[in-house]
Order: sequence, then structure tokens, then C-alpha cells
Amino acid sequence: MTQTPDPSEDLSPEQGRTPRRKLERWLRAQRPLAGPPLRRAGVLGAVAGALVVPQAWLLAAAIAPIVTGDATLAGVLPFLLPLAALYVLRFALAQGADRAAIRAGASVKAAIRDRLLRHLQSLGPSYVRRQTSGALATATLEGVEALEPYYTRYLPHMLSLAVVPALILVVVMPRDWISGLVLLVTGPTIPVFMILIGLGTEKLNQRQWRRLTQLGGRLLDALQRLTTLKLFNATNREADVLAYVSEEYRRSTMKVLRVAFLSSLMLEFFATVGIALVAVLIGFRLLYGQMGFEAGFFALLLAPEFYAPLRQLGADYHARMEAIGAAERLVDILETAPAPAGTARPELPARIEIACENVTFAYPEGRAALDGASLTLEAGAVTALVGPSGAGKSTLLALLLGLERPQGGRILIAGHDLATMDSEHWLSHVALVPQRPHMFAGTVRDNIALGRPDAPLEAIRDAARLAEADDFIMSLAQGYDTPLGEHGLTLSGGQAQRLALARAFLKDAPMVLMDEATTGLDAASEALVTKAVARLAERRTVLVIAHRLRTVRLARRIAVMEAGRIVEQGTHEELAGADTRYAALLASAGLTETALAASGAGALNG
Repeated sequence: MTQTPDPSEDLSPEQGRTPRRKLERWLRAQRPLAGPPLRRAGVLGAVAGALVVPQAWLLAAAIAPIVTGDATLAGVLPFLLPLAALYVLRFALAQGADRAAIRAGASVKAAIRDRLLRHLQSLGPSYVRRQTSGALATATLEGVEALEPYYTRYLPHMLSLAVVPALILVVVMPRDWISGLVLLVTGPTIPVFMILIGLGTEKLNQRQWRRLTQLGGRLLDALQRLTTLKLFNATNREADVLAYVSEEYRRSTMKVLRVAFLSSLMLEFFATVGIALVAVLIGFRLLYGQMGFEAGFFALLLAPEFYAPLRQLGADYHARMEAIGAAERLVDILETAPAPAGTARPELPARIEIACENVTFAYPEGRAALDGASLTLEAGAVTALVGPSGAGKSTLLALLLGLERPQGGRILIAGHDLATMDSEHWLSHVALVPQRPHMFAGTVRDNIALGRPDAPLEAIRDAARLAEADDFIMSLAQGYDTPLGEHGLTLSGGQAQRLALARAFLKDAPMVLMDEATTGLDAASEALVTKAVARLAERRTVLVIAHRLRTVRLARRIAVMEAGRIVEQGTHEELAGADTRYAALLASAGLTETALAASGAGALNG
């Protein structure tokens, strides 16, 4: 459980904030992901906007003769009839533009989310472990979703913004240069105003997304550990923290909305003033007979259409700022470079010897986990690794799995440097039985076949029998097709452990890594798991990380780790009968030679 923070602490540090221009460049660089639909949306929208010019001309040409009394309704029908076709065409083009934009946005979201997940996979568990799971979930879900309006609205409308006002100016200037001058002078005030707003909105949006990320992480953390919170009567304290973080997010959201509403009001004000100014000047000139009705009506019809793309820019600009705020976390993840990947795929023997030579490793916060650890895992034998908590056992296991890279020394797999080997190739030779196996939402069959999804049912049942799991599986309501639910909460600890052993049997890998498979089990479950472990260890190279010293009698050799070093190695008889750290560990655990022998453990070496 993450320590409950003081609600007074700063929840939105500004350090490490990515510059807006860099985020904008990144967003634009993703345009190829949208493909042709993005270009089609922009072109169709621009054409639909440009059709307002012939539409206004036809309407002015039809209305002017009727108002001045020079024509009848029948006489202007040739101008009115094409208007219906223009309206239908504009509607069809606008619908086509919207559909293309939605398709473009969906393509970008799918591509970025796929790239993000693949990059997180390449960064590996070592990176994910150091992040807040809720923050990663927020970035992958809400963060990617927030990018959509940038590609469905902002970018397609930019082409209309470039085409429509310029086209209107071109056609208005020759017929009414005064109205054209008013449009030319007042039009740029809107984008200039938006730029000024953006200088303050940028920080607000990025801060809002940081708060949302923190809120998501805090909420997911509380939900996943609700049982622990309840047992320690900490639910009210956690609720107070969540309420505080939620209130901070609400405040930041209201600040963003306040700026958005204020900017929309000002944009509407500038556009309305511009249209009113054009209308007043046209009205006075019509009153004094200084211009024709058709020219004035034509300019008046086009004035609102001139400001329409600029007003749309105001609405789209906030979508852009929201996308920039959401992109900050995405760029941070995607720019994190994964460790150099090995490419070697050597032929490995059926029985693998592993040698750790002066391996060192320290975590990013500076804590040294391994300090020149040297250990040899004999081919086809079981080696137990023991030591006090924090000695570096779990770190060494992570290095052997290739989840972390040694910062010094090397790990040799049958003489091949693990750092140069392809990760998938090496992991195909390894079976892992963790201390707390994870069960995925799916059936029992799906969970056992995790390493071999194409395995037939009979092979899965054989693996379950070897793991002493077939009997309890067949007693379930639907047997191997019984859904387990998330985290396998319907299973006991011993049942989950036997399913993990069944996975290892089905994979049939020559190398097995175990992290104390019997911890927390009752006597009956421990006996079944121990029997299955003995069967799994036959003819395989096995490393058992022993948190309980009773487990060490299962091994041919025992290695004692302290402070990141292997300080003792030997058999149980060699180490237990001398003045050794191993003997001290036995004594501190209250285990005597007689008690260990009575546990019924035997050698597990093939």
C-alpha cells in the first residue's frame, strides 16, 4: 500500500514539464497515422465551406431584383433552384468530412495506443514496476482518447480556415472594398486573441492532466488494496485523500473551463462586432445610395461566413490544448529508451548450466541490490538461494529472467552471455513458478495454457495431473472451462500454486525458477505442492528462492546471500554442521537438524 500523503503536499509539481512546442511537433508528427481520411476530411470541409460563395451570390442575385421591384418570383427561379442543390451538396460534403475525420481519429488512437502498449512491453516490468499503475492506465485510456479531437476537429478545420476567409476576401474586395477592409482588419484579432489565451491555457491543461493522472493512480491503488485498508481501518483516511485529490482535480478543471468560457465569449464578441460593423457600413451606404443592393446584400451574407471558421478555431483551440496536455505523459513514456535488446538465439542444451560472474546491480534511486554476486547453477540440479530479506534474491531472479540487465559482471547461459541473447528465445527455455502466481480473467484451461495457447486439452490435463491439480479442477462446476475471474479470487492459495506448477509442466522448459512455492499454504496443500515441485525438478536446472528454510533440504546445493553477495555455498550437511551464516539462519528460524529431517523433504535432483 502506498503511504498516504499529506493532503497539503503539492500534487502538481512543475518540474520536468515538456515544452508546448515539442508536444505540438509530436502531435503533428502523428498525422501520417490518420492516413488518407485526414486529408479527405480537410478537403471536403474546405470545399463545403467554399461553396458558401456561390450560394451567397445566387441568393443575392435572386433577392435583389425582387426587393428593388425589377423582377418577379418567376424571373428569379433560375437563381433559386440551384440553391437547393447547393444546400444538399454542402450537407453531403460536411457529412463526408465528419465521417472521414472520425475514421482518421480512430486510426490515430488505435495506432498510438498500440505503439504505447508495445513500448511498455519493450520497457518491461522493471519500468512498469516503478510507475503508478493508475497513471499508466489513465495515459493509455483517457490520455489517448483526449487526442482524438485534435485530429477530428482541429487539423481538418485548419484547411477550411486557410481557404474560406481568403476566398471570401477575394470575392468581396472587388465589389465592396470597404466591407473587405473591415473583414481584413477585424479577422486577425481572433487568432491573435487565441494565441494570447494559449500562453496561459497551456499550463492549466498540463496541470489538469497531471492531476487526473494522479487521481487515477490513487483510485486504482485504493481499489486494489481495499481489503488491506478495511482490515487496518484505513478506509476513511484513504477516502479523505481521494476526496482531496478529486477536489484539486475539480478546481483545475474549473479553471480550464473558466478560461474556455471567457475566451468563447470574447471570440463571439469580436465576431459579432465585425459583422455588425459590416452591416452598419453597408446600411448607411445603401441609405445614401452609395452602393447597389445586390453588392451590399452579397457582402452582408458572406460576413458571418467569413468569421465562421475563425469562431470554429476558438472551439477547436481548446481541443488542441487538451491534446497537448494529454500528450505530455504519452511523450514521456514513448521517449523512455528501453535497454538494448540482444539478438543472439544460440542452440541451448537440454540441461543448462548458468554462471553468474561478479554481477552488480543498483536501482535508479541508488540502492545497491547486488554487489559482485557470483553463483553457478549446475545443469540438471536444484540450487536453493537463501538469505535475509533485502539480500538481493529477488533482484537476482529478475536478472536471470532478463527483466533487468546487470550493470557489472555477466550471466552466462551454457556459456552464452545473457545480455546478448534474444529475450523471447531465452524465456522460451524458462518456466517460472512465482510465490504469488497471477491468474488472468479466463478459464482454468486458458490459465494453464498461458505458455502454450495451442496445447490440446489432453496435454493440459496431463500437466495438471503432474501438478496434483487435476482432481480439484474436475470438481469445479465446469471443470477446465470454469471461469476464474480476475486474479483468480475463487481459488485457494494452494490451488493457485498448483495451477502455476501445471503451467510449468505444460511448458516443459529445461530451466525452472521458483520463488518459494509453498509459502502460506496449509499442511495438506504444502504436501501436494512439494510433491509436484519434486516431480517438476527432475532432469531440469532449478533455482529455488527459499524464504522458508524448510525448503532448502530439497536442493543439492545451497547458496547463502547477504548484502548482494553470495557469502556461502555448499550442501546442507556441509553448511549446517559448521559455524556458518546458514547455521545461524537455521537457528534464528528455530529449525534443528532433527526438525528438518522430520519435514519429510528429500533431494530433488535428476
